[in-house]
Amino acid sequence: MLRTQFNDSLKEAMRAKDTRAVSTLRLILTDLKNRDIEARTRGVTDGIDEAGILSMLQTMVKQRNESAGLYEQGGRPELAQQEREEIAIIERFLPRQMSEEEAAAAIDGIVTELGASSIKDMGKVMAELKARHAGQMDFAKAGGLVKARLSGK
Repeated sequence: MLRTQFNDSLKEAMRAKDTRAVSTLRLILTDLKNRDIEARTRGVTDGIDEAGILSMLQTMVKQRNESAGLYEQGGRPELAQQEREEIAIIERFLPRQMSEEEAAAAIDGIVTELGASSIKDMGKVMAELKARHAGQMDFAKAGGLVKARLSGK
């Protein structure tokens, strides 16, 4: 379970005096705790599920990629490097990302399985993709692929 992995990794990083890993893992645990609290307001008492945690981690990676790009544009390579180090730590907890071909095959399979035929079915297809492949693909890119597939392009 990812929650246990976070805590175990934090303990290891503390023992190894790896300050970047300690701070990044604390950020992950803080974000997770905040999302668990938010989930309680919706009646989910056990906290967010594994798919929710994977989604949270992907969001954290995306934010850091954007920040690193902005730091580089602003002439702050040391801050961009810090963001990339955090990305490497976060990505240790994510499953292997699907290649574009694998993502396209998964999309084709779900479209066929659901009998999706028009852009109106995009929501159903995306929901099923998220349920089956959480943490394995970039859903922003997948959205474009689904849209192209359903519009016949």
